[in-house]
Amino acid sequence: MSLDGLLLEKLARWRPDGRQVLDVNDPDSQWALAVTADAADIVGCRLWELTLRRTGNAPLNTDLKKRAEAVAARVTGLMEPLRVIEVDEPRGVALVRSASPTVRGEIVSYYELLLNADQSITMRRFEGPHGEEKRRLQIAFALTGDSLAKLVSDLTA
Repeated sequence: MSLDGLLLEKLARWRPDGRQVLDVNDPDSQWALAVTADAADIVGCRLWELTLRRTGNAPLNTDLKKRAEAVAARVTGLMEPLRVIEVDEPRGVALVRSASPTVRGEIVSYYELLLNADQSITMRRFEGPHGEEKRRLQIAFALTGDSLAKLVSDLTA
């Protein structure tokens, strides 16, 4: 079974009581997934963080910029499309964010993904006053189970 299939199977039974982590490992795809959520039900979950980590030796594209661009292009099931903001080759990290953040009054909300040279990916959502990134706060975001499975598939393709 694929990583996204294993995730859907585990999500069907997972009912966290407060913020908890659901770990899903797929030896076939050589990916490990950690979903941190505040709540989950039959429809989906309220996510705090999503972390993917490469567990095997199967090489991915080692060009961090190309990997970041490919991820930004593949991920299509979120509220906002993604774009590459910065690639720091010496540190081995790429920053991908919402191309067009959601704006509600003075508050801007956006997704942020950090892709690391070690083949890991961390995804979070932030909000804060427009133009004041130093005052941003991490927030939970909701995805249906199917949307989450597609996101995981897109991130690991």
